[in-house]
Amino acid sequence: MKTDILAFGAHPDDVELGCGGTIAKMVSEGKTCVIVDLTRGELGTRGTEETRKAEANDAARILGVSIRENLEMRDGFLENSEDYQMRIVKMVRKYRPEIVFANTIDDRHPDHAKGAKLVSDACFLSGLRKIETVLEGEIQEAWRPKHIFNYMQWKNVEPEFVIDISEFLDAKIAACKAFKTQFYDPDSKEPETPITSKNFLDSLTYRAMDLGRLSGIAYAEGFTSEKLIALKNFDGIVW
Repeated sequence: MKTDILAFGAHPDDVELGCGGTIAKMVSEGKTCVIVDLTRGELGTRGTEETRKAEANDAARILGVSIRENLEMRDGFLENSEDYQMRIVKMVRKYRPEIVFANTIDDRHPDHAKGAKLVSDACFLSGLRKIETVLEGEIQEAWRPKHIFNYMQWKNVEPEFVIDISEFLDAKIAACKAFKTQFYDPDSKEPETPITSKNFLDSLTYRAMDLGRLSGIAYAEGFTSEKLIALKNFDGIVW
């Protein structure tokens, strides 16, 4: 069950909005990725739990992700509790990722920053051998990811590095649009929210374009890192 990247989102669509292009790129390069949603997004103004689940599965397929799980925590009421931490610990130990993607460290929706801290703490605890977990009848081994990277969401958090998604912006946008009930739809009769406007949908492109402008590429996604990143050499840098 080992995967290269384990991407957590407080709500279905967080991962697509924050790092969908990066995931599509990594999958195209042969990396494996699993998405884990913490909640079902049941408090969303539009849609239902059922439509959100179907949309999430469609979005994952667009990105090339074959496994997506949901931990069914309470939307709007995420807390850094032992129960929630241990649910995440079991996922980390199940998939044994080298890299974890998590929600932004500061944002408009309180679940996003809470989700970031919750995932961070759980990843640390997952590496402690004296914490015992059992999943599907089997004792799990301790595992701690090498890196936790937090993607950007509503707020323009200053990124510490960006990933070139110039060839994967279309996949990111398509994956986001798979959440048909959540985003811009001129024919929808449901209430308007800050994320249902055309401006919000357009912002996915112009943010990626602006990050690209600042880094000398076409489109990019930005991340922050929990620890200082060391480079072995300069081969991966876009000149």
